[in-house]
Amino acid sequence: MIRISLTVVSTLLLWSSLPAPAQTSPEAPPSVTIAWDSVARVSHTTASLQVVVNPPLRRGSKIHDRVFQALRDLQPDYARFVPWLPYPRLAVAELEPPHDGQTFWDFSLIDPLTIDFLEATKGHPSVLNFSTTPQWMWVTPKPVAYPADPEEPVWNYSQGAELRDPSGKELGDYYARLVSWYTLGGFVDEFGKRHESGHHYQVDWCEILNEPDLEHRIGPKMYTQIYDSIVLAIHAVAPRMKFLGVSVAYPSRSAEMFEYFLNPQNHKPGVPLDAISYHYYYSPAKDEPPEAQQFTAWDQTNGFLNTVRYVESIRQRLSPKTATMINEVGAISADDGEQNRPGHVTKPIPNSYWNLCGAMYAYLFSELANMGIDTVNASQLVGYPTQYPSVSLVDWETGQPNARFWVLTLLKDHFSPGDKLVRTPQPGPFVYAQAFLTGGNHRRLLLVNRRNRDVEITLPGAAGATMRFVDQTTAFQPPSSATLKQEVVRLGGYAVAVVEFPE
Repeated sequence: MIRISLTVVSTLLLWSSLPAPAQTSPEAPPSVTIAWDSVARVSHTTASLQVVVNPPLRRGSKIHDRVFQALRDLQPDYARFVPWLPYPRLAVAELEPPHDGQTFWDFSLIDPLTIDFLEATKGHPSVLNFSTTPQWMWVTPKPVAYPADPEEPVWNYSQGAELRDPSGKELGDYYARLVSWYTLGGFVDEFGKRHESGHHYQVDWCEILNEPDLEHRIGPKMYTQIYDSIVLAIHAVAPRMKFLGVSVAYPSRSAEMFEYFLNPQNHKPGVPLDAISYHYYYSPAKDEPPEAQQFTAWDQTNGFLNTVRYVESIRQRLSPKTATMINEVGAISADDGEQNRPGHVTKPIPNSYWNLCGAMYAYLFSELANMGIDTVNASQLVGYPTQYPSVSLVDWETGQPNARFWVLTLLKDHFSPGDKLVRTPQPGPFVYAQAFLTGGNHRRLLLVNRRNRDVEITLPGAAGATMRFVDQTTAFQPPSSATLKQEVVRLGGYAVAVVEFPE
């Protein structure tokens, strides 16, 4: 006992003789010092969205008016309109083959949706993609049935891998008549009868099919033949129309498609290669907890950016004047992968998820602008249980825009083609920064917090600047605004902010 006590006393005396440890100050926030005269490139990138047809968009639904008002207020350029396969009666204008001198053209359910979209986006270039082809045009063991109820989703409508008319003329004529219905006031059907619509809308772009790597499993050669047939048929009735091709779901698996399609030698004379399109969705693992998604979302997204670089190298080599539209960008939850199972009930989606997706979209928009991509379309205006609720830009119960929609609004309102991208030092691994010189020589800085926690950064010269932002405090409300009183800026978890520096 005595020896232990003496040891303790000796140790205490030794400690008391040592110099006191230096007081450590909190680490200073990382800084973004921008050389505004160092321009990397001029942007020609547009932030936009896609509108996928589904029952909540029909007239009479409880959210119809609010959703289309939000679309009208957004005033997007190059919005993509997609009547799609889960609802054949809302997407296919000729559900039965013509026979015995009779045709079965019917736009009664399709027109209200299409007209509401065209009216909401009037005055802006838009992209139509009536992606679902009449099933009877494909070779199948037996006719493919479809529900009598237009609102009942069916996921097996698109069957067959071979057209009954291998030349593609039958399919091309279908799309030429469909385009004529909306742009030329009507068309003449297969038996020479005139059908009047009275529609004379300006339609700027037409996209040929959707995700052919999934729907009908079409390879590069067959897809290119179909594209050529449809484009030539539409050009005969709409010579000013421009066209989008490829539209694959998995571009990282589609090198052969890009190599074949982008080679002008593989197309018929007179077929334009105006633009290509493809898609990206972040998809967490089935057992991935929400707190892990702040890491995996960026890993997957950076992997997609490498795919874009690869596709761009093919495009620039084979068809450099062809534009690129990445016209589906979003996230699909693991729960949505179970939506077709009997009795499936959609799990609640935390509000932070919408902010994570918005932050991911803002980061992608900026990085793709640095690569020269032409449009980045957020997917999709309305998703709801049975039709990818985790992809929605609005609350499917109320129609209220969520954080994803407000991030899109923030980007659209502050950045546009013609802006100058300034070389911007990155303030570390957690915050992404990109400076822009916009119209009127405004100095604007996009900031994205990649983490679900508050972070601080220093912005020299930002005192007195205006910051508009979307974060988890704004949630389902429009972007908020603040005047910066100092150069240190605090960003909330998954925040997206635009700082406009004083003149």
